[in-house]
Amino acid sequence: MTRGIGTVGIGYGGFTAMVNSRIAALLALFLCVLAAPGLQAQTAPIKLAVLGDSLAAGYGVKPDQAIPARLEAALKAAGRNVSVINHGVSGDTTAGGIERLDWMLADKPDIVLVQLGANDALRATDPASTERNLDIIITRLKAAGVTVWLAGMLAPRNYGPEYAAQFDGLYKRLADKHAVPLYPFFLDGVAQDPALNQADGIHPNAKGASVVVERILPFITKNLDIHATTVRRPARP
Repeated sequence: MTRGIGTVGIGYGGFTAMVNSRIAALLALFLCVLAAPGLQAQTAPIKLAVLGDSLAAGYGVKPDQAIPARLEAALKAAGRNVSVINHGVSGDTTAGGIERLDWMLADKPDIVLVQLGANDALRATDPASTERNLDIIITRLKAAGVTVWLAGMLAPRNYGPEYAAQFDGLYKRLADKHAVPLYPFFLDGVAQDPALNQADGIHPNAKGASVVVERILPFITKNLDIHATTVRRPARP
């Protein structure tokens, strides 16, 4: 009888040891999963680069008043872990944007908001050329694995209705072709308002930059959530 009890005790001890070893193995596996690079990356901010011209660069305003800086502040205030990288160059055209792609991609952005074309229009560039350049930019960015968003622009009306129709429509055509989100007019709510622009009537002042951010923020947050689902990241990092 004593031997039987001892045998059961030994069996029970062996069973306990087996269970404990399996728990330890599962715990080790769980810790390894937590340490995986993919999950660690979820705590890092999403990098949103703005490939633009003087409107993004912040011509005539302080660096912290530029649209990308204001946008990052607004996103952080909304609980979004997003770093907005200002790749705006004053005077740049869509052709110049092509030349800067490799430089911008060195920052390894997750998303690029393409905000180019205003200077093309101011120089009365053939809209077909502008469309072709933006097509190249979007194609190369997507080939690099970057999510692309497009900000539209409107042509000056003094060039006539034919030019305006050709230029204004190119952004929608590109957005449809590449299946990328389009914010129709980057200066929505600001253009031609003297109170929101600098003396040149073209560039937003500090107040105008805030209005641009206020108007575009719903577009940004909506597409951040869509981006999160495509890369299996939480919608609010």
